Amino acid sequence: MNDAPPLLRDLVLLLARLAVGGIMLVEHGWGKLDKLLGGGSIRFADPLGIGEKPSLILAAGAETLCAAMLILGLFTRLNAIPLAFTMIVAGFVVHASDPLEKKELSLIYLAATLLIFLTGPGRISLQTLIAGKLPRKGFLAFLLG
Repeated sequence: MNDAPPLLRDLVLLLARLAVGGIMLVEHGWGKLDKLLGGGSIRFADPLGIGEKPSLILAAGAETLCAAMLILGLFTRLNAIPLAFTMIVAGFVVHASDPLEKKELSLIYLAATLLIFLTGPGRISLQTLIAGKLPRKGFLAFLLG
């Protein structure tokens, strides 16, 4: 990817953010948010032992808020962390004993969020618009970029 022209690299990163964040938000986040706000009894996996409702709140938050921020390219690396963690829990805890076909989607999402975490949002992002107001050096700059 380093040999690619900068505009192509930025377009690929934009496409990755839009695809991963958009599909995660629409196909996974909305359903969990609807379940959370629906008012009925909550039946949800509790893989971390914190309770069904807190587990649903964390998963819904990652799959809606963090996915939306990924789409926008705002604090991209920071928002990729809860998404990656959610996919680790889904793939290696919730579906640990399931066959690969059952856990493959969470593993693909995990790989994609890790890719986005490592590469950052690219220049076609809200992050680029506000970059002058953020730290430019160190680990904090990496996380916010």
